[in-house]
Amino acid sequence: MSFNDSTAGSGSGTTRTPLQFGRTHVVRPRGKHEATIIWLHGLGDNGSSWSQLLESLPLPNVKWICPTAPTRPIAAFGGFPCTAWFDVGDISENAPDDLEGLDFSAAHVANLLSTEPADVKLCVGGFSMGAATALYSATCHAFRQYGNGSPYRVNLSAVVGLSGWLPCARTLRHRMEGVDDAGRRAASLPILLCHGTGDDVIAYQHGEKSARILSSSGFWNLTLRTYEGLGHYTIPEETDEICRWLSANLCLGGT
Repeated sequence: MSFNDSTAGSGSGTTRTPLQFGRTHVVRPRGKHEATIIWLHGLGDNGSSWSQLLESLPLPNVKWICPTAPTRPIAAFGGFPCTAWFDVGDISENAPDDLEGLDFSAAHVANLLSTEPADVKLCVGGFSMGAATALYSATCHAFRQYGNGSPYRVNLSAVVGLSGWLPCARTLRHRMEGVDDAGRRAASLPILLCHGTGDDVIAYQHGEKSARILSSSGFWNLTLRTYEGLGHYTIPEETDEICRWLSANLCLGGT
């Protein structure tokens, strides 16, 4: 499948019904609340499917928030509507990015995190398109602003992306050079990327190149885990790695 740009809530002059996010599913911590992680599903999915898996993970001090993306027309599907964090037509180096859609979803994630207790670590993660949105949020964190220039006010403690890619990759390094302190914020943000070599939806080389671009742009605290033969899905070895990585980087107790 190929994915990236179009109009859905994202810069076309067409008049349309405002996009509305679907149901948000919350997995409460079973122990002391030390971290809140927004987890973003992939294209056409919903928050419920991931909340069931996340609830089973041995991370009792984590609160998981699993929102559902708005339903919007998708260029990759010839305009057929489905749940998506932004519009996609093609994932390639020269494909345009739906900046308005990315900002819209990144702002929703930030709004969800903004109501969490001040002593709780805030994180974003996701799968496929959800991973792309999480990585876009990581760049907003570094710049302290969205793509449209509005301030980004959330301080992220970690970002996780499974089987995804980096939006706006072409301009990242140049933008980093133009923002004071962006390099410091990028370097201090732990990022875990996981990708399978058998992924036939988001090819492994896209994920691997995203990791290279992030690292060369200043996101040095980045770990890329490669899974031989893994397709566009997750496996227990991957979720085990996520638990270990989150426990170590967020200094979680009681795992």
